[in-house]
Amino acid sequence: MFIYLSKKIAIPNNTRLNCIAWNKDQGYVAVGGEDGLLKVLKLEQASSTAVSAQPGKALQASNLSMNQTLEGHKSAIQVVTWNESQQKLTSSDKDGVIMVWMLYKGSWYEEMTNDRKKSTVRGMAWTSDGQKICIVYEDGTVIVGSVDGNRIWGKELKSVSLTGVQWSPDGRLLLFSVKNGEVHLYDNQGIFVMKLHVQCVYLTPAKSVTVVGLCWFHRGTSPSRPVLAICYENGRMQLMRNENDDAPVVVDTGLQAISCMWNHDGTILAVCGMKTNLASDKDSSQVMFYTPYGVHIRTLKIPGKEITSLSWEGKSLRIALSVDSFIYFANIRPDYNWCYFNRTVCYQEAIASGGGGDEVDTVTFWDTNSNQCYAKQIDALMSMAASVDHCVLAVETRMTGKEFSIVAEGKGKELMYQLLVCNSISTTVDSKYIDIRPEFIAMNSSHVIVASKDHFLLWHYHTPKVLS
Repeated sequence: MFIYLSKKIAIPNNTRLNCIAWNKDQGYVAVGGEDGLLKVLKLEQASSTAVSAQPGKALQASNLSMNQTLEGHKSAIQVVTWNESQQKLTSSDKDGVIMVWMLYKGSWYEEMTNDRKKSTVRGMAWTSDGQKICIVYEDGTVIVGSVDGNRIWGKELKSVSLTGVQWSPDGRLLLFSVKNGEVHLYDNQGIFVMKLHVQCVYLTPAKSVTVVGLCWFHRGTSPSRPVLAICYENGRMQLMRNENDDAPVVVDTGLQAISCMWNHDGTILAVCGMKTNLASDKDSSQVMFYTPYGVHIRTLKIPGKEITSLSWEGKSLRIALSVDSFIYFANIRPDYNWCYFNRTVCYQEAIASGGGGDEVDTVTFWDTNSNQCYAKQIDALMSMAASVDHCVLAVETRMTGKEFSIVAEGKGKELMYQLLVCNSISTTVDSKYIDIRPEFIAMNSSHVIVASKDHFLLWHYHTPKVLS
């Protein structure tokens, strides 16, 4: 993956920004800051000629198709979140005032306002279908409302100070982060279910660490891929496959973390924060990118004193960052899984599975001679390589039952990796289970070579003989 800063917008009067949110469907960017500042921007789709003519130049107002200041808040904006399916923007400020905005004839207008006058809003989250919102207050009050403004239920969690909220992908569960570092799970009616097992930090009554990021990916992925990220202010985080995962991936980013967010398909987690340079004793703003398995991909250093929030574009080819009184945009060029053999291009793509907007990993085999395509659904594809007549796909697989007892016996691992050797019409001609993570892979006409960080494996595969 290659990433670089591409654009910069200065906020008038040097107003400090606190939060940013990018509407993935329509492309609107909402930013909130001090003194009740709330703006909605939209970038113009500049032509490639214009971009190449002015490389690296800061984005000017003429490059915005929308630059609207929304009036109504009197104190610092702390949370902004989009309801993308209903095309609404929700914002809250330090005084606890919540405002819902709607788009009408090309401009944003206030639709409704709520002022509880008792506590500050610490988190707001919409369900994936946009029908319900959950609002959590610092004093432990939880309110769930409908999209039309009606209150569905409310609850007061006594002796608990809340810092964030997140819905499960199916809308049946609610996650609350507590100021002491615990993460509590409730059902969608407000009934307590359990406390999540936190392994990335050590929590005691005398020592607490605040949760700064609670991200639960909202689309269908492989059951073996982590989708729930819990990030703490000390830079440690755990990546879980589900709320009951007792063996999460634990990562230490080394940052004083501020926020984290999944990209559009849950393949990259971005974590932003501050890192102290021991040589100069100065803090620098950084964004670190990780795979769902905790593998560090890239680090992006950001100019300015303090980064406060980040948000991905709809297809994750750009990311927006709020830093001091500026908005920075970075362009991202991801690494694509593809290979070429026997006049066939083999590549990975995400295809909608039909219901609920879920996407499944699919490997397409495109015969460039006949223009025919063959699709193969793959569970958690990791990498691929090709030789003259075949390709090999490395996938992560979670085995159960008899398959697990035969293949993984004695290895103590339910999570394994599989190598699939395929021909040009997507048929698997040979396969093998391995217990080392295939970080690197290559093949020739007779062998597949796989390497992890500290081991390698040489496999002599077999293919059907062609009768002349």
